[in-house]
Amino acid sequence: EFYERAGYITTLGQQEGSVSIIGAVSPPGGDFSEPVTQHTKRFVRCFWGLDRALASARHYPAISWLDSYSEYVSEVAPWWETQGESSWVESRAEIMELLQREVRLQQIVKLVGPDALPDSQNFILEVCSLFKTAFLQQNAFDDIDRYSTVGKQIRMLQLILSYWHLGSEAISKGVTMVKLRRMKVVQEIARMRFSVSNENLEELDRIALRLERSMSQLGGIYDER
Repeated sequence: EFYERAGYITTLGQQEGSVSIIGAVSPPGGDFSEPVTQHTKRFVRCFWGLDRALASARHYPAISWLDSYSEYVSEVAPWWETQGESSWVESRAEIMELLQREVRLQQIVKLVGPDALPDSQNFILEVCSLFKTAFLQQNAFDDIDRYSTVGKQIRMLQLILSYWHLGSEAISKGVTMVKLRRMKVVQEIARMRFSVSNENLEELDRIALRLERSMSQLGGIYDER
């Protein structure tokens, strides 16, 4: 009954508005399977699960991208379109799929080590690691990183996905992971949340151009072979 109080309302002053309820549950030992947490998840459509391992690794915000979820994706998609970002739903789905694939690969790595994986699969781990540090992680004390506009968020995500697409194509031509990691532009992508301000989003476009140029040059070398 508590969560049912949230929703669209008409106030006593005959004004229209909405009531949002954000519940906080702290299960013993971080066990999300305990009854109170499970009962809460039955009624909410959005869940942010804090991860102790992320907090210990100083990855903030320490929100688990695996345990957390939102059932409002289809409802907020039209808003993203009004912002001129019609590709948001597809980009989000693609990066979520990569994160799921990373989980399965990490299980293999724990058993046999990363050297047992081909470059095509190691590249998935590489891209997901880049996504976590360059996009999901945030420093609230940094003047640039403490807030990102919608435009900056979607451009950063598209840049990481572009690295995934171009890198996968390069690996299929024979380019090695070592060559990809050594590209200067990859370090620029890793630092973009600190180095590119909300007022200078054109720099992200320039990084994207440098990425395409670097990948083209690298792929061209292997094409000649």
